Amino acid sequence: MEGKIRIPRFKSEKQEAEWWAAHPEVITELFLRARKRGKLTRLPVAGGATRSVTIRLAAKDIEAAQELAEKRGLPYQTYIKMLLHQALERERLAG
Repeated sequence: MEGKIRIPRFKSEKQEAEWWAAHPEVITELFLRARKRGKLTRLPVAGGATRSVTIRLAAKDIEAAQELAEKRGLPYQTYIKMLLHQALERERLAG
């Protein structure tokens, strides 16, 4: 893959996720170019250790999370975990 890489504009995160999944060669090429330019760095491990937790949620909240997660192309439990993490960070920063 030579020259400029064209990545389309996406109407949704789901559409973007589907495009990237269908074009792994683009990811590989971008990675190789970044490595050649010395632009790759190691990232810290996100989140650290995890623990399993059981909580009860309203059925409507789970259904809403499933619908919203699907629009983003994410598993709904991952989406809920992401939302919880963002809310905790906001609260932590608010003091």
